[in-house]
Amino acid sequence: MAGPRVVIIGAGVVGAALADELSLRGWTGVTVVDQGPLPATGGSSSHAPGLVFQTNSSKTLTEMARYTVEKLSRLEVDGEPCFLQVGGLEVATGPERLAELRRRHGWLTSWGVDARLVDGDECVALHPLVARERVLGGLLVPTDGLAKAVLAVEAQLRAARGRGVRTLGGVEVLDIRTEDGRVCAVVTDQGEIPADIVVCCAGIWGPKVARMVGMDLPLTPLAHQLAWTGPVPALAGQEQEAVRPILRHQDADLYYRDRFDRLGIGYYGHRPMPVDVDDIATVEADGQMPSVLRFTEDDFAEAWSETQSLLPATKEAEVAEGINGLFSFTTDGLPLLGESPEVKGFWVAEAVWVTHSAGVARAVAEWLVDGHCSSFDLHECDVNRFEAHQLAPDYVLARDCQNFTEVYDILHPLQPPGAPRPLRTSPFHPRQQELDAVFLEAAGFERPQWYAANEALLAGRDIPTPNDWAARFWSPIVGAEAQATRESVAMYDMTALKRIEVTGPSAAAFLQRLTTGNVDKSVGSVTYTLMLDHDGGIRSDVTIARLAPGRFQVGANSNLDLDWFTRHLPADGSVQVRDITAGTCCIGLWGPKAREVLQPLADKDFSNQGLKYFRAQRAHIGAVPVTAMRLSYVGELGWELYTTADMGLKLWDTLWEAGQDAGIIAAGRGAFNSLRLEKGYRSFGTDMTYEHDPYEAGVGFAVKKDKGDFIGREALERRAQSVTRRLACLTIDDPHQVVMGKEPVYDGDRPAGYVTSAAYGYTIGKGIAYAWLPAHLATPGRTLHIGYFDQLVPAVVAEEPLFDPTMQRLRG
Repeated sequence: MAGPRVVIIGAGVVGAALADELSLRGWTGVTVVDQGPLPATGGSSSHAPGLVFQTNSSKTLTEMARYTVEKLSRLEVDGEPCFLQVGGLEVATGPERLAELRRRHGWLTSWGVDARLVDGDECVALHPLVARERVLGGLLVPTDGLAKAVLAVEAQLRAARGRGVRTLGGVEVLDIRTEDGRVCAVVTDQGEIPADIVVCCAGIWGPKVARMVGMDLPLTPLAHQLAWTGPVPALAGQEQEAVRPILRHQDADLYYRDRFDRLGIGYYGHRPMPVDVDDIATVEADGQMPSVLRFTEDDFAEAWSETQSLLPATKEAEVAEGINGLFSFTTDGLPLLGESPEVKGFWVAEAVWVTHSAGVARAVAEWLVDGHCSSFDLHECDVNRFEAHQLAPDYVLARDCQNFTEVYDILHPLQPPGAPRPLRTSPFHPRQQELDAVFLEAAGFERPQWYAANEALLAGRDIPTPNDWAARFWSPIVGAEAQATRESVAMYDMTALKRIEVTGPSAAAFLQRLTTGNVDKSVGSVTYTLMLDHDGGIRSDVTIARLAPGRFQVGANSNLDLDWFTRHLPADGSVQVRDITAGTCCIGLWGPKAREVLQPLADKDFSNQGLKYFRAQRAHIGAVPVTAMRLSYVGELGWELYTTADMGLKLWDTLWEAGQDAGIIAAGRGAFNSLRLEKGYRSFGTDMTYEHDPYEAGVGFAVKKDKGDFIGREALERRAQSVTRRLACLTIDDPHQVVMGKEPVYDGDRPAGYVTSAAYGYTIGKGIAYAWLPAHLATPGRTLHIGYFDQLVPAVVAEEPLFDPTMQRLRG
């Protein structure tokens, strides 16, 4: 036996793949347990229809699906293939869906998956059952296909067993034992299994298993309808299981697959049917497949009617059988991967469909064996990404049901979620409502995108209107607010950004170890710095203010930063970490007249000499005690002003009243995003992620080579020797061609990269798009093209920043 003792709970497609991937890497002390018989254990994998469509707006999920396709295509069991690569076809029956297929084709091109758009005639040629008069066009992905899930389980378990992995079917997990905050054994109905690491791959039973160690898993099992026709005369004599591409008719929430002379029909258009995990029977108690519920024919009536319209040959068939099969849904539609924040050694790989199963297994195996994942960017999949309210049962149920209903919907990148809202509000919320703010959501906070009360600012301004897609969740007021910020002064609600307090006698040494910059400076210093993973990839960018010798305030990105800090705390208690977001608030006061507003209110010197750029001080603004940091994410003179939540409204009112003569406005996130792109400021999670290093992302200045060791330093030094790609700034002359992000970038007719952030620059009068490009193309002056729906938009690589390159406005 090599490696630690690992117990994998669940032998579906994820658990089986993980056993295979771990044993491939030399970890053979692995035991796989499942309550059901192997390989058809009774979970979702056992009834999964097996359709693998790789198309996804998430680069990570697309890459995981691609790896799953590649791996399953190589597997067989006794000569029977585990994957039928028949291709995948999505059809459009209306103009809006046709445009959406063009956008989806752009994602595939950006993520490196071969695909092509086809007209209606070719849709019928590819899938002759389709009614020509119904379809306008389609999207074909030749490498999509059908995964034979149970066969894939068997193939991967066989391979793992061949390397020494033990597999146990018919064994029910009753509990997980822990000692001193870490797992030590899995308790089953047939005895205990010692364990150093436990990985929960239990699928729909995942929340039940996670509760055994006190972990809340934001996952809901929902029933999804799958029906099979009887024989379809048009398919009579089909000897192969599948010959036509898997088919999606997303306008009607439908998908289809072959099974010899019959068709499988999957349907998401019915009402959400959530099931409490405690109501799902065990395999032994049920005597059948517990993940399969009774088919509710009335819920399927509309699906069958639409099927007969799209596929007229089915009029000569009938619905022969059907199930309501349980699958896992999460609040953001993404998997749940990683280690419990409370119990060391307890890991989850949950809410994973067949489509991404092998990719997820590879990711978790790398994470376990190497300490980090090198194949995929996992920041959006990490189970520790959630805020506390996002684990509340009512929230989880509402959002999981919403994601079920929206699974095939056309969703705009700015489209806010539905109920429950509002959840979190800043102290400024009443005043924002009075100003007719249009709110979107950020980390659960209601955050203004723009203020309708600023409509009067439009007078005398020529704010260009973008194309129809970019004009959703947009107003010309966004442009007016951006220009007014540069002209006078604006207040921005920055409360939604995560704030962490780090204290203790070893706080400075702790932060020095975790970041690339030098934070061990004088009290009042503020440092923009990075946190790296052990492979040199960027885990986050943070701003750290030293407020006392043993007290620091960290401006972070998400709960993952808090989790990273917590996992690295010294055992001697010399450092404490605390999330202070909920008890504090922040106003960004920015613009050339910001000092004119602030100084008369303050009891401290806010002149250029009194508080220099990237310095902080405590002060009183009127009656409000604040921590003021001279920073600006919009590229203008100003300060981030922090106070406690109880004083927030008073701070807003004080600044608002004092700023009237200066023409002060409240401005929203739309203006903020435009201004930050004009300055070239990166946004973690969008412009740069775990897969990127500081030098290629253009933030190498935040790495201080003259400091001591820090996490990721050695790996970063190796990576820095060869930079093959760069994050580049592109500008677009046509004011109507504002792109949104994730579009492909072309060099001639060859895909070369993809867009990250984009907006219109209302100061410079051009569209702005940041994009990852091969290093040799990231040269200023080079003309490229961005694929935007059915257009190729000319874009030119530009020097950055586009605005105030000498930093005079910030430092004035």
